[in-house]
Formats: sequence, structure tokens, C-alpha cells
Amino acid sequence: MRTMGFLLVCALGVLGLGTVFAAQPAHACGGLFCNSAQPVNQAAERILFVENGDGTVTAVIEIQYEGPAESFSWVLPVPGVPDVAVSSTAAFDRLQAATNPQYTLNTTFEEGCGGPGSGNSPGAPTGAPRGGSGASGDGGVVVVAAGTVGPFDYQVIEVDAELEEPVDAAITWLTMNGYDVTALGPEVLGPYLAEGLNLLAFRLNKSNDSGSIRPIVISYEAELPFIPIRPTAVAANDDMGVMVWVAGAARAVPDNYKALELNEALINWFNPMSTYNDVVSAAADEAGGQGFVTEAAQDSDTLDKVVLQDWETTEFDRIVNQQYASAADFVIEASSYFGGWDGFEDALRGALTLPDDIAFSDVLNCPSCYLNNAGVTFDEGGFRVALYEDVYRPMLQAQELLLSRPYVTRLYTTMSAEEMTMDPAFNFNADLDDVSNVHTAEQVIECDGGFHVVLPQGGTVYGTTQGTWPNALSDEDLPAARKILQLGTEGQGQVVEDNSDVIADFLAQRTPGSTGSDRDAGDRDGGASELAGGGDGCDCAAAPGATRARTHAASGASLLALLALGWLVRRRRP
Repeated sequence: MRTMGFLLVCALGVLGLGTVFAAQPAHACGGLFCNSAQPVNQAAERILFVENGDGTVTAVIEIQYEGPAESFSWVLPVPGVPDVAVSSTAAFDRLQAATNPQYTLNTTFEEGCGGPGSGNSPGAPTGAPRGGSGASGDGGVVVVAAGTVGPFDYQVIEVDAELEEPVDAAITWLTMNGYDVTALGPEVLGPYLAEGLNLLAFRLNKSNDSGSIRPIVISYEAELPFIPIRPTAVAANDDMGVMVWVAGAARAVPDNYKALELNEALINWFNPMSTYNDVVSAAADEAGGQGFVTEAAQDSDTLDKVVLQDWETTEFDRIVNQQYASAADFVIEASSYFGGWDGFEDALRGALTLPDDIAFSDVLNCPSCYLNNAGVTFDEGGFRVALYEDVYRPMLQAQELLLSRPYVTRLYTTMSAEEMTMDPAFNFNADLDDVSNVHTAEQVIECDGGFHVVLPQGGTVYGTTQGTWPNALSDEDLPAARKILQLGTEGQGQVVEDNSDVIADFLAQRTPGSTGSDRDAGDRDGGASELAGGGDGCDCAAAPGATRARTHAASGASLLALLALGWLVRRRRP
């Protein structure tokens, strides 16, 4: 078996970006706190793989880049000549939002011991953050395909394997043809050219700036997804996020990396975003830096309408087929629905011919101010076509890709440079259960002011202060991974390490009344005596098992580094 595939290389540094999500206020429902999920939104390098079931793989790859447009170059070693198209960042955003891990607390109060409006109501925890082919080249390099997709011009080149220095020949050709590839070298491209791969090179065409950069779609002959992480180590940030969706016949599993089950006792259920990524990183470290958490695994039809909703299709059809009184009316209405989607600004720019004294940004900011200007030419028909080809259709195709296979798995990890010693591959296992991205725990607020939370994976966490989670990664006896497994293509896999008993013992030591508890036996006994006597207005003895349902939720924020990754596929040969 040999590996064949492609590597993503960005010529200039890719800057880290972060996503901050504002906290959502609790909604009133009949005087109770509504139950709502707390999404854990990670910002990470994102890719969607689709194993098409016919010996080909389709990959949707997000490009992260900031810098001058003329310096943008993107080079991927690929098998053969792939089909190339563009996708949409909005598709990734919506898919991520629909599959993000969510942590929910269902909160109940001991009878007579608090609730909304009382001094013991938890509320929201304080401090929660709100082409052509066959063209001859020179120096042993031949252009086998070329074209334009969205804002990109691309060329596929074949390098003569008989050359003494094929990497030097490739870099020389790319440089002479306007690709800024100063970061490339023999150690990056050499292994892939030795496999006989071609190079797919992208650059922005002259009418576009770096703001036009968007995800790309490539389809090629291959069987299984594979990520060549090793070249990324040269410029990787610590604990770089890697988020992968794999659509296929069954649940996807890390083939040569470990599978991780997180210790939920380390998740801060009051503000999960404040701890989730650190727990993932620590769990991966316990697996030698090479393990993935399966964050969601489900039938693909559960993601129907996630990327593109019916009402958007209806509005798009109406807008592009409607006749407008003026060009400004057309542009304003189209912008109100689709102005935030990839390709919209490029579609409008391509439909305009402007005099020297009017900038495109002026028209974009105020269509009614400029589109009726005698010196401005607007190609209405061309704009309608571009809206479909460059704005709407990429979203439609992303939705169709998700639904083209029966099952979708989301996997996530973080990695640092020293951990990138083995390229992760993904396979499929139909014997494994679904994995929900929604996790629900049960919290009870106690009369003495403390609380306890019953975790869905088992075990109970006791605390003394509302909004303060008692466990932390600094607790050396509390592992971040509940289980570390090696999964295969069938069965339930092999347990490499099971920390369930260690975690249970740790939590038992923190149970009130036990040795080592933060709430010692004396405090607990005193509270129990007070309950029995009904002191301080707390009437809990009459019905000690009775509870009144209360729920609350909080949101937080996280900021994770982003870096360009390489993406490879495994190709079997006889």
C-alpha cells in the first residue's frame, strides 16, 4: 500500500484568527429558567472529506491567509488531474454550528431551598464571557491542466521524475510563473514528488484581492482521507486546532491515531468554553499527542437543511428572476439576503464598469448613490449569472456533498509541532454507535448553599460555590482522558487506557463526608442537622426527595490558533 495525495502549502504566514461568541441571555418561561445548550465553538483548521464510494474522494478545504494579494500562492501535491471548484466559508460556519459540542445543565432545587427570585438562585454564572491541458513547460515541467474558479487562477504541473533535482525544477517554474513559493523546499515537496504526484498551484487573479479568498473543492482518485501533518510542524502554533468532518458509508475513526473519550468531570459545566479546548489538548497529550475526540457521529440526513435552508432557495429564485425598477433596487435586495456569502462582492465587481473617480467600495456601501450614475455601467444579466455560479451554487453543492453519503463524523484534536510525527489517517467502522454532540448533566442546588452535578458518563461532582467548578487540570490525580482507545474497521476497538476507576475514586474523595472533601463531614453534618430542624426557613425534611425543576445555561468564548494544514489521501495499489 502506498500513500498518494495532496499537501496544502501557503507561501506566506497564515495568521491566527479567533471567534468570540457572545453569551445568550436566559429566556423567561413561566417564571422558570429555560433549558438551553451551551455550544463549544472552536476556531480551527477545517476540512470536509467525502469518501464517494466509487474510488474517489472529495475534499472541501478552508484557506486561512492574510497578506498582500499579489503574494498569495497555494500549492497542493495531487494525484493526477483533480476536478477543481470553490466552496463557501458560510457552509463551514453552519456545519460547525450544527455539530459543535454543547453542554447543558438541568438544574433542580431541594424543596424550600431556593429558586428564581430567592437568594440561592444560581442564575447565569458571573464572569461568563458574553482549464486547458497538455501545454509544454521548460526545465522538465509540463502544464497538464489550467483554469479559473471563483477568484483563483490555477495550474496543474507535472514534474519529470528523471530530473536530478525535481524540487528545484518545480520551485523555479513556479517562481518564474508568478507564484510566491519562497517557503517551499526539498524537505516539504520532495517526498510527494517522489511519489509521482503533480502540483496544483493557486493564485488570485488580477481582479481580486485577498478578501476574495474562499474554500476550495477538489475531487480526485483515492479511497480514504489522510492528513500529512508533518510538514505543518515547521510553522505550527502550540495546540493548533484540527477539525475534520468525514462523510462516508459509516462512522469514521482515526486509523492510526488514538480515539479519546473526555473526562466530563474536568469540563466546567457552568462555562464549558473556558475549559473544553484545554481538556481536549490534555487528553491528546495523554495519548502521546496523537488522538482525536469524536465530537459527533450521525446519519447525514440529520444535517439536511443545515448549510442551505428552503427559504433561502425560495428567496434566491425570487430575486434572480424578478424584474426591478432600477439596478440599485436589484443590488440592494440581493445584498440584504446574500451579501455576507462568499463570492457576492466579486459577482458585483465583475458586473460593474466604473469611471476612475468612483471606487468599487463606494458602490458597495451605497448602491443607490452610484448605480444610477451616467458613468456607471451595470451588467444585470451577468450579475444574475454570477449570483448563481459564485454565490448560491457553492452552498447548494456543499449541502449536496453532506447528504451524498449516509453518515457524517466530526473529529477534533489539537496538536503542537513536536507531536506532528505521524500523519493521521481515517477509516470507517459500521459497528460503532452514534455520538451525540449534546451532553446533559443534572445539577441539584442544596439547602446549605452547595451543589452537586450528576455527569452523563457517571460520577457526581460536588461544589460549594455557585458558578465555580471545583475540578481543574491542575488536579494532578484527575486525568483528562476517561478512555484512550485504538479503533479499527470493526468491533468496539481496543482499550489502551481506562481511567474510569481513577476518576471515580477522585470524585468519591470529594464527596461530602469523605476524607479529602472540600466540604468536610462537620460542615455536611451541620447542614443536615439544620435541614432536619427546618432552620433558617429551609423546609427540606418533609419531602427530602422532592425537587422543582429549574434550568439555566451560559455561554462563553474561546480563542484558538489557526494554521494552514496539509491534506492527503490514501490510495491503494495492487
